[in-house]
Amino acid sequence: MKKNAQEITRWEDGGGAPTYAQLERLAYQVYKRPLAVFFLPTPPDERRPKQEFRSLPEADIAALTRDTFLHIRKAHAYQVGLEEFYGTTNPVEIRLWERVSLSVKDNVIAKANAIRTALGIDIARQSGWEREDVALREWRSAVEASGIFVFKDSFKQKSISGFCLRDTEFPIVYINNSTTKTRQIFSLLHEVAHLLFKVNGISKFDKSYLDSLPYTEKEIEIFCNAIAAEILIPSSDFTQRIIGLSQNLESVSEKVFSSLASVYGVSREVILRRFLDLGRVSSTFYKSKSIEWTTQIKKKMGKGDWYASKGAYLSDRLLRDVFSRRYRKQISSEQAADVLGVKTKNLGRLEEIVLKRMSA
Repeated sequence: MKKNAQEITRWEDGGGAPTYAQLERLAYQVYKRPLAVFFLPTPPDERRPKQEFRSLPEADIAALTRDTFLHIRKAHAYQVGLEEFYGTTNPVEIRLWERVSLSVKDNVIAKANAIRTALGIDIARQSGWEREDVALREWRSAVEASGIFVFKDSFKQKSISGFCLRDTEFPIVYINNSTTKTRQIFSLLHEVAHLLFKVNGISKFDKSYLDSLPYTEKEIEIFCNAIAAEILIPSSDFTQRIIGLSQNLESVSEKVFSSLASVYGVSREVILRRFLDLGRVSSTFYKSKSIEWTTQIKKKMGKGDWYASKGAYLSDRLLRDVFSRRYRKQISSEQAADVLGVKTKNLGRLEEIVLKRMSA
């Protein structure tokens, strides 16, 4: 605001006030709030991350950055928008959370198979996806077809890979788009598992945070990781594919891990984790290779395409339904733009991107 702290404090205490231009800057640039919020008689009642993500220790809640808070708030706004757009009822008749529920006492393999069946993805179909982006699109589409809305965005807090917000009608999974496609797939399924536990959850890259969780929450997190891994790499299929490999895999070529990763559309680390669980590699080897492979990942930098990014960030189902209703003149362009959180002038180009992606 280019003001000293004493003057800002006077504004907050009522001893002074910003100009209208300064108020606009506070609303749109600093606090990311509608301008009208500042004219309410009292601050709006909001759910706090501490209340919503009770499984996270105090230190982890305190470590959430401003950017992550904004993403959580945006996810809540999406839920409100979904309820308004669809008229309080999810458009999917048979919802995943009504077909499958999870408990830490469940058999992981049986429940993973049940989720796979509900999503309509078998191993033959999965192994036919030749690229990671195709695999991500297919998993995301299957999850959305089950009634869960999937949004993405680029997080500044790189340690967060995603989170979910439960709801009886409009549950949301929100993924960090700054991560690799394979990581996004794992995060997506991990958060789906959270929703089937009927809890909100935040996924983090560093699994060491599990040690600081209370016993019950730790069990849930471990189970969610196991479910996501089993959905992606069914044990029965994996066992057949690794017949003939050396019992100790620490000296084999990295092509072994890469080829298996490409079959399932996962990262080499996920494959290596499978072998760690089977006792085929040591924890020391697993940790060292994970670090090595992580440092090998070089993200391509560039301006990118705003429309393509926006199309990737927003829920596929929501995009299709909004443009379908707009085409049938059931909603105006202004209403469509409001639901999607874009300017009316950007709708045409965004629609082109969505139609092109749908026809791919």
